[in-house]
Formats: sequence, C-alpha cells, structure tokens
Amino acid sequence: MKALPYTPELAPAWNAFVRTSRNGTFLLDRNFMDYHSDRFKDGSLLFYTANDQLTAVLPANLKPEQKLVQSHGGLTYGGLLLSQTATLTDVRDAFVAAAEHYAAQGYERLAYKPVPAIYHTYPAEEDLYWLFRAQAVLTERTVSSTILLNSPLAQALWHRKTKKKACEGLTLETGNATLLRDFWAIVDDVLSSRHHTHPVHTLAEISLLSRRFPDSIRLFTATDQGRVVAGCLAFITETTFHVQYMEAGDEGRRRRALDWLMARLIGLARDAGLRFLDFGISTEDGGRFLNEGLAYQKEGFGGRAICYDTYEAEIPKLMTL
Repeated sequence: MKALPYTPELAPAWNAFVRTSRNGTFLLDRNFMDYHSDRFKDGSLLFYTANDQLTAVLPANLKPEQKLVQSHGGLTYGGLLLSQTATLTDVRDAFVAAAEHYAAQGYERLAYKPVPAIYHTYPAEEDLYWLFRAQAVLTERTVSSTILLNSPLAQALWHRKTKKKACEGLTLETGNATLLRDFWAIVDDVLSSRHHTHPVHTLAEISLLSRRFPDSIRLFTATDQGRVVAGCLAFITETTFHVQYMEAGDEGRRRRALDWLMARLIGLARDAGLRFLDFGISTEDGGRFLNEGLAYQKEGFGGRAICYDTYEAEIPKLMTL
C-alpha cells in the first residue's frame, strides 16, 4: 500500500472518492473541509494499492509541536474513508503506510475519530478492529441522541404535548439568506446568554457552506407571518438528517415551536427515505459531563444513544500491525 500526501491538485480525485466511499459524507469533501484550512496544517493521505487503485483516504491535520496527527481536529469525525472493495487487510496496510509516513516526519501519536455507523452506506468498521490490535486508547466518547426513522418508537414519541392553540399561525419555511440571518441571531443570542459561548461557525462561514452544499445544508424554520421564532439547521447525508443547530427565541419557547417543528422534520426525513435523524451530542468535555436535561429533551422525540468516539494510537504500534 502506498500513501500519497494530499495536495490541492488532488481535490477532484479526493472528492470523487468520498462520494463513492462506504463511509464518507459531504463533511469530508474538500469544499467543506477546506473552509477553515487556514486554521489547520493539512496532513491528509490517499492510499493506493499495488495496482494503483485508490482504496482509502485519511482526512488529517498535523500538530508538530505535540508530535500529533489528528483525523480530523476541525471536523466532527474523520478516520479512514473506504472504497466499496477495501478489505480488512487493505485497511491494515493503509494504517501501516500512514504510520510509516508520519513517523518519518517525527510524529508519534494519532488521534482518530471514526465515522459513526449511522453515516455508513455499507458496513465500514475495519478501522476499529485494527485500532484494537494497535492497543489504541479511547480518549473521548461523546453521546448523541438518534432516531431510527422507520421505527414505531420514532413515530410515537413526540411525548410533550404541544399547545395546539399556541402553535396556531406557525408555518414551516425552508431557508433563504434572510431566514438564515434571523435564525443565526437567535442561535448566537441563546448561546451567549445561556452558555457564554458562540456558534462554532460564523454566519459568513455557514452561508458559504450552505451555498456550496445547498442540498446537504438546509435551514428549516417555524415562522409566524415571516418572523422566525425557532429553527433547525440540518446537515443531511445519504443516510442521516443531522441537527447541527436547533434553537428557539423567547417567543418560540413559550409556544413550544421547536416541538412543533421537530415533529414535522421527523416526518420529512422519514418521507425522504433517510434512515436516521441525529440530534447531536448532549455532552461536554469530551463526554465527561452529560447535560441530562438536553438529553431528556431529545429522548422525548425517540432519540437513543449513539457515540462519537476519539481514539489515540501510538504510531510505532501502528507500524507493526
């Protein structure tokens, strides 16, 4: 197996591979990954078999001062993305080739975030086996709440009773630039006033990304006469409707507009043929703190636990697989 460092000239080949891989999503497309490329030193690799077939790619960034490779520090998940034909031994060989490449540059550790199974279009957990063989350590485990959309549980669990009268006048609208601006003001206000933080993405960044991926990044709002009272910005993959941001303003909370909105989005995601609706994590500090109230809210819609993990492996051990 040959490891080839990523360069911008390889973007078309990279993106084409991600689209046909078993576990890639648009977040691993270079047009998404590179929106914040100024913050990360890229260390991504492409893996070719002896007959020159591209069989895997590894989105990664480098932290030379820590002798650390991350896959990927700026993304929710990373890890090896695999072709339809990649086998267990191919994945082992890719790990070895990656380890040899990084070791030659003085790197000692790999922080690895595998793509959660809810995003796989076909089983793709070969990497987890080889991480076990390399004695990798689980360093973070964040917990998300996920609905299996074709399950009776998902259909029955809109458990909080929406105040029907309060929701009168609400309409479901999909995003445009004005709606996104209004929704982002709500998101920023809620995060700053309640949690003393701000969205991971700026309005300019999320506007750019939504223009690049209009079918995958979509805004849904509960509005009253054009006024946004609650909203959900979703990242939509082949398998999963992922709630990236979901907030309501003061009026939206009084009217339980998020309950009203989510009941409709669950139906929309199911009708679109998606398998899962993922509400995102309810933990902080790498999973060491659970926001029980937030988890309970998501469980009220039928969400049950899915883990987003981070492993750390010693590069010399990967070289000996």
